[in-house]
Amino acid sequence: MPTPTPTPNPFRRLPGPLGWALLGLLLFLLPFALLREHSYVTIDDNLDVELTIPYLLTRHHVALDYRATTVVAPIMNGLPRNALRPGLSGTVLLFGLLEPLPAYLLQQALVRLLGLLGMYALLRRHLLPARSERRLAAGLALAWAVLPVYSMYGLTLLGQPWLLHAFLNLRRGAGRWPDWLLIAAFPLWSMFVFVGPFVAVALGTLLLWDVARGRRWSWPVVGGVAVLLGVYLVVEYPLFYSLLVARQFVAHRLEFDLSQLGPQGTMAGLKASAQYFFMGQYHASRFFHGAALLAAGAALAYGPRNRWRREVGVLLLALAGLALFCGFYPQLLTLVQDSIPALRTFNLSRFHFLTPLLWFVVLALSLQVLPQKKLRLALVALQLLIGLGMNTEWLNTMRELVGRPKATEPNYQAYVAPALFAQVGVAVQRLSGQPIAGSRLACLGFPPGIAQLNGFYTLDSYQNNYPLAYKKAFRPLIAGELAKSPLLRSYFDAWGNRCYLFSAELGKNFRVGAFPARFVEDFAFDAVAFRQLGGRYVLSAARLVRPARSGLALRQEFSARNAYWHLYLYEVQL
Repeated sequence: MPTPTPTPNPFRRLPGPLGWALLGLLLFLLPFALLREHSYVTIDDNLDVELTIPYLLTRHHVALDYRATTVVAPIMNGLPRNALRPGLSGTVLLFGLLEPLPAYLLQQALVRLLGLLGMYALLRRHLLPARSERRLAAGLALAWAVLPVYSMYGLTLLGQPWLLHAFLNLRRGAGRWPDWLLIAAFPLWSMFVFVGPFVAVALGTLLLWDVARGRRWSWPVVGGVAVLLGVYLVVEYPLFYSLLVARQFVAHRLEFDLSQLGPQGTMAGLKASAQYFFMGQYHASRFFHGAALLAAGAALAYGPRNRWRREVGVLLLALAGLALFCGFYPQLLTLVQDSIPALRTFNLSRFHFLTPLLWFVVLALSLQVLPQKKLRLALVALQLLIGLGMNTEWLNTMRELVGRPKATEPNYQAYVAPALFAQVGVAVQRLSGQPIAGSRLACLGFPPGIAQLNGFYTLDSYQNNYPLAYKKAFRPLIAGELAKSPLLRSYFDAWGNRCYLFSAELGKNFRVGAFPARFVEDFAFDAVAFRQLGGRYVLSAARLVRPARSGLALRQEFSARNAYWHLYLYEVQL
């Protein structure tokens, strides 16, 4: 047997291109370090929910308590703990050690740093190994590290290069213990429901592709997949136990009907597919794929004709196929969801979490064959600029740094507004005569996750998974408002992750700021059902013009310097 080629250490020369890339990442992160609580943190699907979950799991000491009777008291009258993310996670560890904002900023820095190093290792070992390509690899690694991502998902996306690097080493037969360690560590800081099954399918497809081309079946890769899924099985124990052994509760997701949430038809599917192909999906890093497409086009025009065409052609076809599948997925699901109800609960279109890495592989393979050095560097620079230009979290933080913030995009301190909510807490304790934990409230015009971050116990919440029985118990509170708005009715009935107080006059505006002041003329609220659910107070970012008609009485209003909100506290009157 031939002696395996020793694996080079891609980090042996830190000074030079990789050192400059690390310096570039440091400069990227510097505004967050300087501004701290005045930094902008992505709000939608992030600050309004994701920071709250690990914070509450750790503060209430239930992160690793997977008993069926364990609940997280501040959420929805006691949300079953096993409805939330697992506790065996790097994210939960950081939030257990630090306050939410420092934990978030440190997580972002670590995730982007590891993403940069992982992409550099992948490129130098497998895609751009020549010494003359170090600058290209370092530039692409930096471009990868600054992509717009949800860093609360840990290494789910930016950590994928490490995983691909390890599996390609196993596929070559040159796998060593670090490769197995990388595979085993990945589930400890990533989200199974976003990438786990899809990575397994992708690797299985790669193995079948190898066999079809006459290569030997790679048992090390099979073993690596087994290790990956085995560790996920341990990390996601509550999820697998619920799926395979005993279901703890019937999830609200069983009533999902995606066909009601968006346009249907061929043109709608093609439009969505084009969005996936050229831009991607916002949870999985939305950025324009123009640099990769330009590089592939230039390589076709100027590069040598060899197996490169086949490799990149297959990747582009795969990306186009995935885009079509994701674009038409809601309509495909409509055809089968009644006969296979379980498909409602699991989003098979999450293959899109793999596509950013595939686009970077297309870009790297194209750079391999382009003869013009300046053109190759220009394409890397273009990708870097695209990533920076579409990273709204970084751009809004830069606007804060130069003193030109967007009025509709508040920074962390303004949005979480601890001083403002402290006033509310004092008022609630004075009115109720008991600690905050003894009073249940609901929020109108702003996400209840912010109230939860400030120590309040809310009946409403934004959750990907919660009991269907609770959704049905909550609906009477807002039935009057849902009757006014078909849009809100389908939003709640066919989806319902946002189990919120709704107002037809506010629509889906869950960011009602202090300026300009907003008023709700007629709030069709069932105060009796609210009281039966345990609620006592409604905290609103909009003023109710006729609160008595809703069974409510205004107790106090609150404002604070630099807070994004002006809040009104109403108490149920029966």
